[in-house]
Formats: sequence, C-alpha cells, structure tokens
Amino acid sequence: MGGPESVSNGVGSGDAVGERDLRVSDVEREHVGQLLQRAVGLGMLSLGEFTERMDTALAAKTRGELNSVLIDLPGVRLVGQPAAAPTTFVNTAPSMVKHPRPVPPIAAANTAGGVIRARMSGVNRRGPWQVAPSLQLNNWLSGVTLDFTEAIMSTQVVEVIVDDYCSSLTLIVPKEATVDLNEVDLIGSSINNKVRTGPPIGPLHLVVRGRVRFGSITAKHTFLSHWRRMMG
Repeated sequence: MGGPESVSNGVGSGDAVGERDLRVSDVEREHVGQLLQRAVGLGMLSLGEFTERMDTALAAKTRGELNSVLIDLPGVRLVGQPAAAPTTFVNTAPSMVKHPRPVPPIAAANTAGGVIRARMSGVNRRGPWQVAPSLQLNNWLSGVTLDFTEAIMSTQVVEVIVDDYCSSLTLIVPKEATVDLNEVDLIGSSINNKVRTGPPIGPLHLVVRGRVRFGSITAKHTFLSHWRRMMG
C-alpha cells in the first residue's frame, strides 16, 4: 500500500481504507458468480458449496468478503489483485482446454406435485399435465420449460414461486393468458415478458414471485399463436 498505484477505484495511499475494505460493485459480484459456476463445471465445488459461496458473494460488501469465496480456488485472480498465471480454470481460452472432465448430474429433477427441483438438468412439462394452484421452483444450472397450452387447470390464478441459481425458466401460455412477473427479484438476471400482464381475462393468470440469480425468465405464447397474430 506504498503509493496510489497500489489501490484501485481512486483511493489514495493517505486514506484509511485498506484494499480488503474497499466496497464492491454488482459487476464484481456477478464476475465472482461466473467463476464459481466454472468451478462447479470443473468439479472443484459441489452444488452445496456453490450455494453457500454464492450467498456469501451476493451479500458481500467489501473486497475481503468477496475474495473469501475464491481464496482456495487455483488460478483465480482475486478482486483488486494482479492476474494469476494462466491455468485451464480462468485465464485459458476454451479452445486451449484439453479434455475437460465431464460433470454428471448431481441430483435428478424432482417434479412431484407442485415442486420442481432440478440440478444440472432439463425439465419439460407439456401436454395435459395437472397444474397445482401453487408451483415451487428451486433449480440450479438447469433449464425448465412449463407449457400451459394444454395443461389441466384447477384454478384460474396459478402462483409460481422461484428460487433459482444460474437457470432459465420458460413459460408458454395460451392466447388469452396473462403473466405477472413484477414481483421477481433479479440478481445478474433478465426477464422477457411477451405476454399481457393483466388483469386476468382468460383461463389462466400466472403470478411469478421469488428471486433469480444469474438466470432468466421468459413468458411467451406458442409460435403458432404468435404467427397467427402477426398475420391478423
């Protein structure tokens, strides 16, 4: 910490704030999340460890707190530190990585009742499946598609509660359906709603709540419905 060049973000050597005490941004948290995802893919972390470290990273306010989730991973450049030597983990281009170790699914998807729980898996519900009044989704590194166009409804309003890590959720709904995505907390994620939000006027109204971390939610009509609407 001898001179101004040893501290980034414009903090000078005369300030009392040390390197570890500097505040971190959402961009830095998102970058750390991507490194943790890659660590899972290379077999360095289990999904349980990934969850714990992601929670720590998302709650981190300082560089010291953020770097604590990476400190034991080889080849990782900590926030605010010089770049590490090239390795197949962070700094090597994908084309240079030789024979990456495949990671098998850690847990199979559990889709019993109104619960969908997937780990490194793909879940598709299509056709005349029975829709519970409330659906609970807890997915990690997975892709989930829920097609309601032929589904059997017990209620007009269906609540979808999400708590997803690094996963994508696609909701396909009938022509007159409405989807409300206004109560979803996003962290490094995206929402694309191609459907009316309300008020409920058709046979189905989806209300989605919860949080999505480094993932996405898309609500849309079927391709055929979209094409017919374009053609008038």
